[in-house]
Amino acid sequence: MSASDTNTSFGFERPRLVAKKILAKPQSEGDGAVVRRSIGRPELKSLDPFLMLDEFAVSPPAGFPDHPHRGFETVTYMLQGAFTHQDFAGHKGTIQTGDVQWMTAGRGIIHSEMPAGEGTQKGLQLWINLSSKDKMIEPRYQELLNEDIPKAEKDGVEVKIIAGESMGVHSPVYTRTPTLYLDFTLKPNAQHHQSIPESWNAFVYIIEGEGTFGLQKSVPIKAHHVLVFGPGEGLSVWNKSSNPLRFVLVGGQPLNEPVVQHGPFVMNTQAEIDKTIEDYYYSKNGFEMARHWRSQ
Repeated sequence: MSASDTNTSFGFERPRLVAKKILAKPQSEGDGAVVRRSIGRPELKSLDPFLMLDEFAVSPPAGFPDHPHRGFETVTYMLQGAFTHQDFAGHKGTIQTGDVQWMTAGRGIIHSEMPAGEGTQKGLQLWINLSSKDKMIEPRYQELLNEDIPKAEKDGVEVKIIAGESMGVHSPVYTRTPTLYLDFTLKPNAQHHQSIPESWNAFVYIIEGEGTFGLQKSVPIKAHHVLVFGPGEGLSVWNKSSNPLRFVLVGGQPLNEPVVQHGPFVMNTQAEIDKTIEDYYYSKNGFEMARHWRSQ
């Protein structure tokens, strides 16, 4: 399935309206890191197929040392600075400002994510659930450099197409769970109307500025808010301020499966979680390399 845009000067007969608005407040996570968690907090535990969204701000020596995952994907998008990732399978790499790492944890991964420079390193990390048939696949990575991410621009609207489609431009990323991930910047007085498949769930996270979402007469909403949208054909947004508006629009096809989560493990039943904890503890069924591995 694809998600395309409409003419930028017209809205929708049935626009998606803001159903929930939550301010992401700073909290501690990892080893000395600070995150603003929007999805995955008590007011919004999940939004099928999305499990978590963090806006992180990390300065050395803080970071996210060795930790496991099973049953879902993590998408890390650097907004400022750089992060180095290494895992127990020998994969190591650094993503810089504007780069994306799309990691499918599948049956198991243990990795570290640490800042790769002085000062504050900022980014977004999104957790996307995997369907029951995909939870135990082999781990894989898709890494996109900023210059390789497709971009489009029209009438004061710029978009980076991390996943899905906008303005007729497609991303090369393969999304096992069908997903739309767009980074928009709207100049003052610009507007945009983005189609989203009607069966999908969708949200916006505002990175900077303030914008009017859904209906033109709505109250503008400021940075660090997550907006969950109700049903409709697509999202309309206006920047009525004198400053640029930047936000990510994320949509996905719901899995409609039970979710049982234990920290970094996400499965469908409690029995599967119990088995995952046993696999991790005894270094088996995907965690074999955990016994002797430590990040450098």
